[in-house]
Amino acid sequence: MDADVVVVGAGQAGLAASCELAAAGVEHVVLERGRVAETWRGRWDSFCLVTPNWSIRLPDWEPVPDADGFLPRDELVAAFERYAAALRAPVQEDTEVTSIVPRPGGGFHLTTSRGELEAGAVVLATGAFARPHRPPAAAALPDGVEQLDTAQYRAPDQLPPGRVLVVGSGQTGCQIAEELHLAGHDVVLACGKSPWVHRRIAERDIVWWLLESGFLDVPVERLPSPLARLAANVQATGRDGGHDLTYRELHAMGVTLAGRLDGVEDHTARFAPDLGASIAWGDARHGDVMAFVRALAEERGIGLDDVEEPEPFAPPAPESMDLRDTGAVVFACGYRPDHAAWVQAAGAFDELGFPLHRDGASTAVADLYFTGVHFLRTRKSGLLCGAGEDAKLVARAVADAARRSRAPRS
Repeated sequence: MDADVVVVGAGQAGLAASCELAAAGVEHVVLERGRVAETWRGRWDSFCLVTPNWSIRLPDWEPVPDADGFLPRDELVAAFERYAAALRAPVQEDTEVTSIVPRPGGGFHLTTSRGELEAGAVVLATGAFARPHRPPAAAALPDGVEQLDTAQYRAPDQLPPGRVLVVGSGQTGCQIAEELHLAGHDVVLACGKSPWVHRRIAERDIVWWLLESGFLDVPVERLPSPLARLAANVQATGRDGGHDLTYRELHAMGVTLAGRLDGVEDHTARFAPDLGASIAWGDARHGDVMAFVRALAEERGIGLDDVEEPEPFAPPAPESMDLRDTGAVVFACGYRPDHAAWVQAAGAFDELGFPLHRDGASTAVADLYFTGVHFLRTRKSGLLCGAGEDAKLVARAVADAARRSRAPRS
């Protein structure tokens, strides 16, 4: 089967792109390695959104009940299945794309689990983060300690008895640390530089403030460095209706906080003496967010009487821990881009693996497009509130290119 346009991935970005392409009259097919919303299906059992339901802003999306709630995993997947059905999206499931090669004369040759395919244009909507990252020290962990990446974690009862070391303190690491602690595990969290926010300010969810203030519209060009695209997601949770989940909350509930995992020798894990620096960094990023919040509050006359500055916080941090009584290590160190492993296009990606593009259109390969990538254009590009905007731009570019190719030459 050949296609004018192939969209790879049937998550929020791919389905949004399909919706916009259909509206523009562009024939296309969506290839998905598993089922619709496959990446969401792979989250742990108790997973729920961290962004409120009202902030899902995809084209032709039917709002779900409980706008201020946070959809749990299975309800989110069901919502995406309804979305795909309502769009009549041309999704071909169980079709993994293993190789994309630009053809010398234009277009692409795709190798899939169902055979070969030729396409005039390709829209990659698989996200930027596909390869789990582990720190170098992880390689020295003893064989007797079970090791999992967050994509492999499902529930506390899957882990053996004993202490659990969670490595990585962004959004996911903090959520899993909380869940394991509430399930009765002794949890040590190896912390890094992670931003945090208040869940609610002046009776409004933080996502409202981030959207209304323009914080999420900040373009990638204004980041302090390209490496900032790999920064951890903010510490927060939608669990139990949503609440703050920072180093301070985790410490108060009984989670042991430590510095970065710095090394492993024999059966001893060593931690860097940098917990204080990481806490200070997170507090500074909170201050950056609050600058946007305060500016918006002043503009609209909203009182911020319920916002308190963070108190000084210097918890005791272990320098090491004995791994002989540790049942498992869960790595929540984020993911890295992996497009270059299967998209054979020289010059299409930067040194970190992110696509080189202009508004989602590759600057190295004609008719290659990207959407749903973290920080593709702005802070919200990879979020449910921003994927639709990027998909619309990409679909318009695809449609314009198709019209130009059909136009008679003078």
